[in-house]
Amino acid sequence: MSATRSALVLLLVCGMGACGSAPEPAVGRTVSADTVNIEGAGATFPYPVYTRWFSRFGDEAGVRIRYRSIGSGAGVRALLGDSVDFAATDAPLDTAERRRFGSRTIRQVPLVVGGAAVTYHIPSLPRQLRLDGETLADIFLGRITRWDDARLVSLNPDVSLPREVIRVITRADTSGTSWILTDYLTRLSPAWAAGPGRSKFPRWPVGLGARGNEGVAAEIKVTAFSIGVVEAVYAMQNRLQSARVRNHAGAWVTPQTGALRAAANAMLSSMDDTVEFATSISDAPGEASYPIASLSWLIVPTQGRDTTHIRVMHEFVRWALARGEDDALALGYAPLPEAMRETLLRAWSIPSR
Repeated sequence: MSATRSALVLLLVCGMGACGSAPEPAVGRTVSADTVNIEGAGATFPYPVYTRWFSRFGDEAGVRIRYRSIGSGAGVRALLGDSVDFAATDAPLDTAERRRFGSRTIRQVPLVVGGAAVTYHIPSLPRQLRLDGETLADIFLGRITRWDDARLVSLNPDVSLPREVIRVITRADTSGTSWILTDYLTRLSPAWAAGPGRSKFPRWPVGLGARGNEGVAAEIKVTAFSIGVVEAVYAMQNRLQSARVRNHAGAWVTPQTGALRAAANAMLSSMDDTVEFATSISDAPGEASYPIASLSWLIVPTQGRDTTHIRVMHEFVRWALARGEDDALALGYAPLPEAMRETLLRAWSIPSR
């Protein structure tokens, strides 16, 4: 390792408390021609906030972190193939997926709470659409095919819905957003549970496929009488209308940051896993909770051939947990519940040499 990289690692170690405790992670400033370059890939869901975080952290630490928004499944495959240093996913790794990493030790850490917004394009609709889980499932199952279907009318009695065919837009790639949606539909709809079920790459019964949250948002924006699901930030950035979804308590809720954080808080006491919090938070109890919410995880190796990259990524995790809240809120994401954030800060430290 060069002298510059050695200096960077020393600064990072001290910033993480190995050279003395500190109230929050400090990051050294070491910029040179020998700057560490780190590659990551995965979920499109957190791409806006990760882009900002990686830029800020990189400027402070003198490193470059490049993140490609290619979908949760593709990101995990890239990490398995050693073509990236870390991955990101909106669906926690299950036992089978972790087994594929073999003896390579990895950790997944949630860094933000997001929501899957049910977005639609109905010209001149005067009020927000209201939907419940079973009705949404039947739209994606192809059982409800027109906007003036009796079930949609009953949920929206104060709106004149058009007699137009519903144009469903789905994800065409392996997607954590799809997992969030299908996890929710599996909980609410027996027909969905018995059919496509919970999956990052479901067999959609109907719909036009698009790649990434970006692609789905773009298709909805230009397709009249369409409906689809994208991460809430993409709905906001593309000025798409988001439906009010009936939650577990019967309240109609949109994916605002307060409703997303309420969902995570409501599920916190029932989580058995307090190391990685690798569990679903959809259909959470409480009147304030948005029902199609999820944590989003970073997957970071703890051992490997490049210890510098591993140490930098561990420092980034601590930096994001300690200092990323304002950026997350500004972009429409909800920060982690405080108790979860404090637990993770205690759990994450620089890996041993």
